[in-house]
Amino acid sequence: MDGIVLLKDDHKTVEKLFKEFEKAGAAAHKHKREIADKVIEELTVHTWIEEKIFYPAAREAAPDTKDHVLESVEEHHVVLWMLSELAGLDPADERFDAKMSVLMENVRHHVEEEEKEWFPEVRKTMGRNRLTELGEQMEAAKPDAPRDPLKVPSARE
Repeated sequence: MDGIVLLKDDHKTVEKLFKEFEKAGAAAHKHKREIADKVIEELTVHTWIEEKIFYPAAREAAPDTKDHVLESVEEHHVVLWMLSELAGLDPADERFDAKMSVLMENVRHHVEEEEKEWFPEVRKTMGRNRLTELGEQMEAAKPDAPRDPLKVPSARE
């Protein structure tokens, strides 16, 4: 699978979870906890494979995108800390929905920038074979990726 397609599929998976969260009722605490836990795992694995595999390769292939990569890593930092806070927060806490809402805004902004501005540039520079190779590496790395957001390098930097 093409690496950019894999990352976009991850984005779609998370967006579906966000929509499910938004549709859940105000008192659906158990369901919201389940959704939040899935979001935490999906985004933690996603950021880890991006930072460990995709970003270094993209930076090498398209040096002009260095600033985008650096900004993305900083956005990851914010998201990962929010995920770690959500993991320990009772869904009945009045801050739970607000924290999830801010998380969704941040992630949606990040995804839009990647998909509209950055991925097309990386795709042009890398080519199909390299993107397929990266996709295979990222897919193979997912089972071993951390599930704790604070274990992703950008969370600590």
